[in-house]
Amino acid sequence: EEESQSSFMHLLRTKREARLMEKALAEKDEAFRQKMKVIADGWRALHAKRAQLKDHVEKSGRIIQENEEVRILALKIDSKERKENMQKESELLRARMKLETLRKEHRKLCKKVQKYSVFKKYLEDVVKISQFEDIPEVASRYKLLVRTQKDLLQSQQGHKELTEQDKVLLEQYRAEKEAEMLQYKSELVQLKLRFDQAQSDILLWETCWADIQNRTSKKTRKLWTIKLAIHDLFQ
Repeated sequence: EEESQSSFMHLLRTKREARLMEKALAEKDEAFRQKMKVIADGWRALHAKRAQLKDHVEKSGRIIQENEEVRILALKIDSKERKENMQKESELLRARMKLETLRKEHRKLCKKVQKYSVFKKYLEDVVKISQFEDIPEVASRYKLLVRTQKDLLQSQQGHKELTEQDKVLLEQYRAEKEAEMLQYKSELVQLKLRFDQAQSDILLWETCWADIQNRTSKKTRKLWTIKLAIHDLFQ
């Protein structure tokens, strides 16, 4: 359906171009006819002028046969006429070539119109069985749907780009946290080693403390024995 609608839009543009081309072709044709008429009038006037000049030159030649200025003037007029004739023939050839090009383009556009006419019939059938009133309304709705689809695709693309950015930020955050976890694990291992060393030191110091208490107890008993002995001696 989208392909048919696109083909119909192309058909409408092609028909519009064909109408414009037909109008331009008609204007060119009319201009060409006017130009041909002007050229023909110019040719007749030129021949008449040429005949007059020729008659004048003949009369002047009969009157003044050795008049060099009249001969030079005649040569200049003849050269100018030849140049104008060549220019007009060149313009006429270009106009014919342009007219042939326009005719070829017109035939080409007519073939396109004939080729896409089936889509016009299809859209007319669509209008009959749908809520649309005419084909331009269908075309307007199609353009609206195309713009909506374009906006939706742009929105999806923006959402995708934001998602990709979020993924990149998440990966960066995860990498940073993993690095912190590795650092914490390393510190935990060091703290565990220190804790084990502290436990070993505690056992050592507890042994030393028990030995000190044992020696202190012995010395205390010995001190009491000495005190009792001194007390007995005193008595």
